[in-house]
Amino acid sequence: MEIFILDKQPHLLLIDGMALLFRSFFATAPMHQFFRKSDGTPTNGVQGFARHVLSAQSIMRPTHIAVCWDMGVHTFRNELFDGYKANRPAPPDELKPQFDMAKDVSEMIGWQNFGIVGMEADDTIGSIIDQWSDKARITVISGDKDLLQLLNPSTTIALTKKGYTEYNIYNEERFMEEYAIDPPLFADVKAFMGDPSDGYPGVKGIGPKTALKLIQTYGSVDGVLASIDDLKPAQRSKIQEHEEILKLSLQLARINKNVPIDGTLDDCELPIWDHSKLEQLTMEGYSLITRHARSLMF
Repeated sequence: MEIFILDKQPHLLLIDGMALLFRSFFATAPMHQFFRKSDGTPTNGVQGFARHVLSAQSIMRPTHIAVCWDMGVHTFRNELFDGYKANRPAPPDELKPQFDMAKDVSEMIGWQNFGIVGMEADDTIGSIIDQWSDKARITVISGDKDLLQLLNPSTTIALTKKGYTEYNIYNEERFMEEYAIDPPLFADVKAFMGDPSDGYPGVKGIGPKTALKLIQTYGSVDGVLASIDDLKPAQRSKIQEHEEILKLSLQLARINKNVPIDGTLDDCELPIWDHSKLEQLTMEGYSLITRHARSLMF
């Protein structure tokens, strides 16, 4: 855990809000533990999301926190490919009111929210890293391995594992030792293998190991296509047959790092907590958050 040693440089904790909200909701929803407010509104996802971020704040000791959100289900990727995420079911009714509620609680606690219509949280995260990685040390918390393509010397990805405190931590060095490619090329690997959860196919018949080997050998999707005659006949045939979907899959897999960020690093500096914030959370019906915050901060 030496990556969390305090230093004079700002340390930005960058949160994939959607990932933590969904994870928290489905951790308790199967047991019908919705932790409803007095008006009946479920809060289980929000409670878990806030607890997760508060725990991360306690463990990683950031100086700044930003929470990134999807802003609607339709994004530019749906314009590129109408099958993108088309296989995902609609959110359960108990989760729907918690999207706005989570943003409100985040703001109430003092965490800065970011998101733009037509973009995914991943794109906002990537754009913040691109714009601020020379100003701060950045730790991203998410369950999405696609974010590994954003690794750089000042950015660490902490993938959720179990509970609220266990992470599978990647820095640039670990990624390159494990994959033997530069982090941005992880999108090229995904383009070949596809992503069933996101609904894009890649090249049928090419799995993760072969996809990685191709990028290690030829450097990129374009490098593979430029060297198509050097491939084994079976591989060459598969790629040529699916060349257009391969190029499309690469567009879908790449995180857009050109999202305009409405705010500055200074806006994300953590406020000093006081009892009035805890009282406000209690009045709003978030007793679990309040208890966890007290245990961490007082």
